Amino acid sequence: MDQLTFLGTGDSMGVPRMYCNCAVCDESRTTGLNRRYRSSALLRTEEGEMLIDCGPDWVTQMEMIGLRSLERALITHPHHDHIAGLPEWFDACRWTKGRGAAFAPNTVFATIRRQYPWLEKRLSYVPNDGGMEFGGWRISPWEVCHGKNGTSFAYRFEKNGYSWAYCSDAIQLTEQQKKPLHGLNMLVLGTNFYKEDAKPESRSVYDMTEAFELLLETKPERVYFTHMSHGVDIGAGYALPAGVQLARHGMTVSLGT
Repeated sequence: MDQLTFLGTGDSMGVPRMYCNCAVCDESRTTGLNRRYRSSALLRTEEGEMLIDCGPDWVTQMEMIGLRSLERALITHPHHDHIAGLPEWFDACRWTKGRGAAFAPNTVFATIRRQYPWLEKRLSYVPNDGGMEFGGWRISPWEVCHGKNGTSFAYRFEKNGYSWAYCSDAIQLTEQQKKPLHGLNMLVLGTNFYKEDAKPESRSVYDMTEAFELLLETKPERVYFTHMSHGVDIGAGYALPAGVQLARHGMTVSLGT
């Protein structure tokens, strides 16, 4: 059965933050319960593996699961915490004389080309605006609101009557943007805080209390929260709806019935 492994479940800064001595950051430096690398996941199928996002913790994440090479990656949006590992992937391909394939909508590649104009010497950019196939999965991107940070892309995966979605960076979704989230067997959703008090115009990702309302509308069977900041304490015992869990790096979940 296909599997999804969480390689990172942190927000753009990860946990611990270097400068911070809050209880969550201090705990993450000791027992490590709250240690969180930048959000990323690995889809494993009989056809091979596909990385979802390639952020600045990519090398550590690959070492963590014992992978020494990468053939393909799916990119949600061109922010630092989701693409900063691409130059290291490029370098690995250069030394091994290999070539990688990155999949994303064309607008994502336009930004990556401006930031890293040399990467296409070893990485092939494959637009997937109209969807794509991998490992028997039909994978469909759609653009979602990312609050003050503009927009991001989420992905819906469908295979043999099973559907799941990866939506790491979103907030204030419109009714149209919510449609692909309805009726899922599994949803991976970004939630920066349990309850965030910052002004609405300064925010970019759902908090858990807002996510609970979204889940009541869309009714996924299983939910894993990711993209969590140091405002989330894994050991706090939050009251979560049935079927909802906080993801941890290294956690593997099965995909299918």
